[in-house]
Amino acid sequence: MDRKQMCVTNVKYKKPTQHEAKRMKNLLGYLTYRDGRDEVAPQISGKARWMDHGMGGSVAQIAERCDAYQSEHVLLFSVVVNPNPDLIHMIPHDQREQFVKQLTTRTIDEFFDRRGIDTGVEWSAVMHHRQTDGKESVGQHNPHTHVVLPGTYYDADEGRRKPLYFSQNKAVNHIDLLHEVTQENMVMLMHRYAGPDWEQRYDELADIRQQQERAFYGDEPHGIWDGELVWAGVRRVDEDTTSAGVYGYFNNREG
Repeated sequence: MDRKQMCVTNVKYKKPTQHEAKRMKNLLGYLTYRDGRDEVAPQISGKARWMDHGMGGSVAQIAERCDAYQSEHVLLFSVVVNPNPDLIHMIPHDQREQFVKQLTTRTIDEFFDRRGIDTGVEWSAVMHHRQTDGKESVGQHNPHTHVVLPGTYYDADEGRRKPLYFSQNKAVNHIDLLHEVTQENMVMLMHRYAGPDWEQRYDELADIRQQQERAFYGDEPHGIWDGELVWAGVRRVDEDTTSAGVYGYFNNREG
């Protein structure tokens, strides 16, 4: 499989302005109490919602540390670690949360280690268990994490905090490095949780889907749905399930 399809790892940041500080608190509240746009996260007594690796375990603590650790240009960074739902399906359901948490921890820690930040960077992450809502594969289990990072890190050699950057240029590309570290950890953990044949199983699933899509090529459209031309057919959703539906060209497909 294309290793770039194994896991989506996106980075965003908020500026240290009054408006963005308010939006930050709204974001932290949303991440704490929601599993998705329309899904309320269950609050389990005695179980911490946030994985605290130095940025705090509550909205108030994380907001306070984002404010204390901000740089001139960055209030906080947010990183989404979102494994491919097709790969997640290969992992036993009761092990998926542990899988994503280990992926997140190994990726974030190794990423900064590879950058030479020996003291590490404080971070906290929250786990979400949403269901996919794209038109291709609705209702797949899509566990992922949202990671919050500060705008600065502590440099032990200089004895002070310095601005944290995610550079993307010819000299250094931290985004490519983050993707590389994520992919390496995905491969290692998939072997551990899904077995050594996981990639072969994924390729077989992709081949079946391609055959199903090609089945109607050359035919006249079978109808119109949502203003778009469509063809009736079947699609292998995962290794165990095939669904009937329509093929077409749609905007806002599941990422």
